[in-house]
Amino acid sequence: MTVRRRLKNISEVRRFFHRFEEPVYFVSATNFNLLGLDEWVKNLSFISYIDCYDGQHPNVFCPSEQTHEEFQSIEDINNYLLQHKEVIDHIRRRGGKPKFIFLMFDEKTESLAAELGAEILFPKAELRNRIDNKIETVRIGNKAGVPSVPNALSEIADYAQLMKVAQKAGLGSDLVLQSAYGDSGHTTFFIATEDDFRKHQHDIIGQGEIKVMKRINCRGAAIEACATKQGTIVGPLMTELVGFNELTPYRGGWCGNEIFANAFSTKVRNLARDYTFAFGEQLRKEGYRGYFELDFLVDSKTRDIYLGELNPRITGASSMTNHAAFAHADAPLALFHLLEFSDVPFNIDIAELNGRWADPENIDSWCQMVVKHTGDSIDRITEAPESGIWRMGEDGDVAFDRFDYHRRAVRSENEAFFLRIMKAGDYRYEGADLGILVLRGRAMSDRFELTERARQWIEGIRRHYRAESLAEPTLTVPAEHHFKYL
Repeated sequence: MTVRRRLKNISEVRRFFHRFEEPVYFVSATNFNLLGLDEWVKNLSFISYIDCYDGQHPNVFCPSEQTHEEFQSIEDINNYLLQHKEVIDHIRRRGGKPKFIFLMFDEKTESLAAELGAEILFPKAELRNRIDNKIETVRIGNKAGVPSVPNALSEIADYAQLMKVAQKAGLGSDLVLQSAYGDSGHTTFFIATEDDFRKHQHDIIGQGEIKVMKRINCRGAAIEACATKQGTIVGPLMTELVGFNELTPYRGGWCGNEIFANAFSTKVRNLARDYTFAFGEQLRKEGYRGYFELDFLVDSKTRDIYLGELNPRITGASSMTNHAAFAHADAPLALFHLLEFSDVPFNIDIAELNGRWADPENIDSWCQMVVKHTGDSIDRITEAPESGIWRMGEDGDVAFDRFDYHRRAVRSENEAFFLRIMKAGDYRYEGADLGILVLRGRAMSDRFELTERARQWIEGIRRHYRAESLAEPTLTVPAEHHFKYL
């Protein structure tokens, strides 16, 4: 048996992964979530369903399209990829014992990975699914001493019963309801009247326990962390872009993030980090380890901070966390996830690392905006902007400047990295992810309103999408097009 040398500091961790010999694959719809991680880990590459780079990214493998059943989820995409002959041949050609990272996966994914002799670098899907339940998140938070917005957990039969549940818990009549699973843009319901309830009753009644919350005026925040055997490593607190009509048709829907040194007050930042550490330590007791993200809600009036939801996985905010200045100075958070699932012992001073990552001097200012199709029309894209570096002129016009797949290639606030998701030939439908804009600086003002610069970038990139009406106006988009890829 080979005895692996214990890693004692960040330098040794970095060197270990620069010499990593076993093949690692991030398998997903795109490589967006772990963008750039291949430059930290030797033999890490991407297997993607969507070719965002028109074949120009050297570490992205996209198989040719084959006939398949309609996708209902990201898990379906991953299972399709793992059964694709070109993917199987690609993996076997590279040799070694493959290791897989996924954004989402299920028991079928686990079975397909086993057939390929591969290891999945995450806890079991059954455990992830259990703790991903928004109702279970409240209970885990309670155990960890991390408070949620005042709430009650109950099955809902009708509006009258909802009012009884709310009254008993002292929540008032202006409520926010969440079902156990799903993207917040689709499964969060604002209920102030019986008419509001009727609009969403099919998504509430018969859906099991519902989280019934007092409605507060709040700002969204996100923080990513990694639960390791040495303790929980905590990233910086980010602001969230939520529900902007310019970006998303979904009220309450996530549509981007900002990372900057003074996001929220020092008190809120410190409390969020403390809560995240405590939650991570509780997750370890629940049997979960590795990468996770918490959404927090900061009460605009009282500045109280509440647990919003848990994502036990890599997320749409991961590219922000893993590209921050502190990540380049030390190592990306995702590297510690890989380390946790390696067979290499390590002994790193987690408290020292967390303290360094909390220092505002180690955080630079970036933002990302997920641009969705906000109209309720269905058409077919005829022209789409390509991935790379785009430039804004003095007149506010946005034009393609040069190809690149590095976010850090953005030189100034007059440039942006655009990652195209939907291309010519794809259907454009309400809620479709068109692409992602990544900019230096902020997208929002201190009042959490989009800046004029952000609006110009959004409108500028939209102008480069063109589409044609469908010959059959009654055509409906297949079910596979009704979920987000990120």
